[in-house]
Amino acid sequence: MFVFMMVTLDGFVEGEDHDLSWHNVDQEFNDFAARQLEDDMGTLVFGRRTYELMHSYWPIATPEDPKDAIVKEKMNTLPKIVVSHSLDSVQEGSNWKNVKLIKENIKEEIEMVKNQDGKDIAVLGSNNLCVTLLELGFLDELRIMINPVVIGKGTPLFAGIRDKKKFVLSNTRVFANGNVLLTYSVSL
Repeated sequence: MFVFMMVTLDGFVEGEDHDLSWHNVDQEFNDFAARQLEDDMGTLVFGRRTYELMHSYWPIATPEDPKDAIVKEKMNTLPKIVVSHSLDSVQEGSNWKNVKLIKENIKEEIEMVKNQDGKDIAVLGSNNLCVTLLELGFLDELRIMINPVVIGKGTPLFAGIRDKKKFVLSNTRVFANGNVLLTYSVSL
């Protein structure tokens, strides 16, 4: 199971009022996202806020680029798990399929999903959920995309983490737009 997070140079995953306008995306990033969805991701995991953002965008998105069409198709059809104590239900539709809500017994439910065969489980965004899964020992890999921007205020990466965690750098990739992808394996 891995997490993919966008982060600013000063360590924030979102700005004030959940602002994500600082995300530095271009065609190279879109190609990367499409490959990641096609090659690596078998199940997507979201917290409530990320689920609401994805659900409000991908079912009605009208991409012109073929790579964006791949992302739309994968986002809409891959199995999705939403971990939330505050939601009572999740919605499916003709374009937004395979959505399951986990409200309780998070450890047991995620463990069952993680033990299934198939491609990786990817946690997208969802900083609070990332911290919870990291503390429960479920995350094997962190994919942190550093964006070359400083925003000064917002939600820090790993806000609320309680215990020290060590990681081993396993890969780096520099994007032409200045983004840097750091991939870490979780150290035991």
